[in-house]
Amino acid sequence: MTDAYLDREHWSKFASEWIAWASAPGSDVFWAYREALLAFIGQGAGKALEVGCGEGRVSRVVKECGYRVTATDPVAAFITAAARARSAEEYAVAAAGHLPFDDGSFDLVVAYNMLMDVENVPAAVKEMRRVLRSSGTLMVSLVHPFADRGRFEGPEPEAPFVLQRSYFGRERFEGVEERNGLKMHFAGWSQPLQDYMAALEGAGLAVASLREPVPDIRNLKAKGLEHWHRMPLFLWLKARRLP
Repeated sequence: MTDAYLDREHWSKFASEWIAWASAPGSDVFWAYREALLAFIGQGAGKALEVGCGEGRVSRVVKECGYRVTATDPVAAFITAAARARSAEEYAVAAAGHLPFDDGSFDLVVAYNMLMDVENVPAAVKEMRRVLRSSGTLMVSLVHPFADRGRFEGPEPEAPFVLQRSYFGRERFEGVEERNGLKMHFAGWSQPLQDYMAALEGAGLAVASLREPVPDIRNLKAKGLEHWHRMPLFLWLKARRLP
């Protein structure tokens, strides 16, 4: 496995958990960033591809931005859920390293919080670049690499964030979260930002814009989000093909 999801088995096992978790506003922190994500992607036109679409919530955001969306995921249960929610116009069960599309097929490629699940990030990014038109944009969202390496010492909004281990190196993470009567088993990898930047550079892509979004907690039921007004939970970037 040089370019597939190493966690395909994990996400297949917990697909029903994720579909329930991700579909319930207030459970996943995505809902506190949704409006900012809409603004960051921006209004556009043409064809868009979401790689690793899960149950389809980000594909629906991309549709709202004006694109005709194709949604892919290596887990068939996610594609079924995305299609049930009419998240895109077309769907394919496919891993990030083997996208079943011609070169230069898309104006926008979106990789939202899925590179942490990929065994070979450089290979996946090269494949995304391959299907991107010369004038196209790759939009990437990551759980901020620094946020992965520590924890807040308490639930208080001003609780200190403690770096528990080295920021550098690639590390496996697994954990369980419970909120609003739902449970979700998470798993993946954490690696420093320079590793992601090296993957983009190696694929012939350059970062054109970068954001560390602040959550909107006014309408969010989830607790503890106040912490993320002090340091970023996510990192968003747009990259474009070099000449």
